[in-house]
Amino acid sequence: MRKFDTKVQHLKYKVLREVARVAWQDQLLEKMPDIPKIIVPTDTATMRCCVYKERAIVTERIKLALGGDRSNPNVIEVIDIACDECPVDGYSVTEDCRGCIAHRCEDVCKRGAITFDEHQKAHIDKSKCVECGQCAKVCPYSAITNRKRPCQNACKVHAISMDENKAALIDNNKCIACGACVYQCPFGAIMDKSFIIDIIDLLKKSENNTKYKVYAVVAPAIASQFTYATLGQALSGIKELGFYHIVEAALGADMVAYEECKELAEKGFLTSSCCPAFVDYIEKQFPQLKEHISHNLSPAATIARYIKKTDPTSKIVFIGPCTAKKMEFQKEQVRPYIDSVMTFEELQALYDSRDIDITKLGEDVLNNASYYGRIFARSGGLTDAVQQGLKERDLADFDYKPIACDGIEACRMALLRASKNALPNNFIEGMACVGGCIGGAGCLTHGEKNKNDVDKYGMLALEKDISSAISLMNL
Repeated sequence: MRKFDTKVQHLKYKVLREVARVAWQDQLLEKMPDIPKIIVPTDTATMRCCVYKERAIVTERIKLALGGDRSNPNVIEVIDIACDECPVDGYSVTEDCRGCIAHRCEDVCKRGAITFDEHQKAHIDKSKCVECGQCAKVCPYSAITNRKRPCQNACKVHAISMDENKAALIDNNKCIACGACVYQCPFGAIMDKSFIIDIIDLLKKSENNTKYKVYAVVAPAIASQFTYATLGQALSGIKELGFYHIVEAALGADMVAYEECKELAEKGFLTSSCCPAFVDYIEKQFPQLKEHISHNLSPAATIARYIKKTDPTSKIVFIGPCTAKKMEFQKEQVRPYIDSVMTFEELQALYDSRDIDITKLGEDVLNNASYYGRIFARSGGLTDAVQQGLKERDLADFDYKPIACDGIEACRMALLRASKNALPNNFIEGMACVGGCIGGAGCLTHGEKNKNDVDKYGMLALEKDISSAISLMNL
């Protein structure tokens, strides 16, 4: 069974795997120059002009695997030489234009950008066109198309433009590190920085140092990943890597839901704080709504704080589907609790860098969280958990009017209405990735099946309500 959705993910994984392999062996400096040749042998067919350019790109991927450009605060970076200079014509008329006499495209264009040749074929004057798209909407033959780069199409916060060489350029003032561009770029020219070397260093030191233990805080979205093995085997693999203990981030979700419902009842209007990309989006695009963001930390940070308080010797690594988490853990209010972050893609690379075949392992279990904490992984899960929290805290009389925003575009519409006092809802659940965390850029697989897997995982929880899970907190 395939481990990844795309070949781009597989290439990224191979680089991470080889970097991790030499890091475990303490041979990072000596063997680093050999990795491009291992990934791209001389006799390998390549989609680039030659294996030498492919190796040059692999070298840039290695830099990102080592943490990337430290002067760039963003965890999402562009590999310039890998960017294929995709067509960026914007709206253009295709050969499907029939030269009709209705000329609806001309009538709807307020800028006078549409003209016709001697065959009545339409043409767009780029010096006048403002890319409004009205002509495309009214064309009866769908002959006008919008040729945008996949990364630009994927970026719903309009953080991607072009530099002078027509390579993708990321505006850090707009980017929310959701990673949508990372997953959608067909050439793998946009990648998230990795902290995999730091994590290996933590694990290696913990083997010979009794002064601290490395805990893995695992996102509930893991239930939909590693489809070639069982969840229990994936958990056993984490232990094999050297982690002392595994805790569900879903337990932090239980804690957040239990407090967030109370905060909502007290304030009357609230936006969720669970998705770091959504929080970042509010802070950058809707600063007037910042005061309405829940004061709670994200589930990962909440449970990490609890672990640190319970075990002062602990080091915490969050494992999940989220590239924005790599930005979140570096924030001042989170840094004391989470020591590093890696994605499911990186976890797979770590398994294979140590030749751990998880299909041959026994099954470990997680029994920390409730059903409601676990379903945070998909869109609507938080909304259901807050409703349950209101019930359990005897706040059911509160007139709960939630809206679950699935994807950043849905978030934008809700926030726009809220900013104009035109939103009838009093609680906004914001998920930047479509589908929720199960749609995160760091997932191995994406799709509707993932939602079903998370719901099944939720049903397996021993604790069926939030307060029961919290009352049994004993890590």
